[in-house]
Amino acid sequence: MQRDLYIDFAKGIATLSIIFIHTAFWSGQFYILPEIRVFSLVFDVALFYALSGITSGSNIEKTLYRLLKLQITYMIFVTLLFFLDYFFKVFGLTFFSPEWLQQFYATFGTKYAATSISVYPQWQNLGNWYLHQYSNADTFPVVMGSFWYLKVYFILTVFGVLILKFFPRHVNWFIAVCVVLTLIFNIFPEYYPSGQVGYVAFYMTVFLVGNRLKGKKIPAKIIPLLYTIVAAALFWMFWFYGNEIFFKINKQKFPPQTPYIIWSLFSLTTLFILYNRLKISKESFVTYIGKNAIFFYFGQGLSSSLVYFIVVPAKELMPWWLLMILIYVINVILAFSIAILLKRFDAFGWRVLEFLRRKTAA
Repeated sequence: MQRDLYIDFAKGIATLSIIFIHTAFWSGQFYILPEIRVFSLVFDVALFYALSGITSGSNIEKTLYRLLKLQITYMIFVTLLFFLDYFFKVFGLTFFSPEWLQQFYATFGTKYAATSISVYPQWQNLGNWYLHQYSNADTFPVVMGSFWYLKVYFILTVFGVLILKFFPRHVNWFIAVCVVLTLIFNIFPEYYPSGQVGYVAFYMTVFLVGNRLKGKKIPAKIIPLLYTIVAAALFWMFWFYGNEIFFKINKQKFPPQTPYIIWSLFSLTTLFILYNRLKISKESFVTYIGKNAIFFYFGQGLSSSLVYFIVVPAKELMPWWLLMILIYVINVILAFSIAILLKRFDAFGWRVLEFLRRKTAA
């Protein structure tokens, strides 16, 4: 079966957008205008859940095997992250003064104190990471700030494949249930559950809608109607919540609440409209990112943390917009380079696991 390059292209664009979001909302907090930071959320993480729905099927064994491989790749990555974070703290005391490190971590917004470094690794942190309890990696705070997506993805995919396998004729009913739950949680916020339930209610809707559109093409005649609905929803949002809601969109994302859900409708509508309409016939830089999206997602967490070193001294040297472009380009280059290294490290980790399997099986 020929690979659909549109999916890879869309994943690549979504990944590049995530890099810009994390450029704007992490190191960008020091210099980027609030309006630009909010607009960076136009193409956000909901696109990944929609694309997962488009590419998912009802094969439970295949899906669980894919998730198991992803879990192992994730564990290989966080093991590397654990040692990178620890070595930076230990050797940082050798090369930098405690005062400099305190300022560094204060800039990052972490609670870590340079004077409290233990000479021993905090192994419980690594164990918690394996189990998707994302305690902060002080040196690379953006990494753990990104990983909420991964836990929701695991939950979403398992429930999604069960629905597609055992209730293939009732997918529309499950979409309706998820829509109703999302409405209840938002109309009656006192009932909004903690944890991942609220996330799954909304993103499962996106996932299942994406799956229902698999192989289909939205008719051209209803495209104006869809964008009119999106525009009307945005108009209602500003009328109901007031103009100040614009600057609170990011806070409405965790968990997804009505303003953020409405804000995400434009990108989701555009994604579904272009599906089976925009033909991508050649491989490119963007499709390569899409094919290796998980390594770029890991890599951008590291790169978006590293650009702090550039932002802090450079923010007084040039206009904010020029610095924003410069930092974003550097971030993309760093993420690309790190992703390639992570892909090779992942292959090395799998070879080690295979070696251990052969030795223990002998």
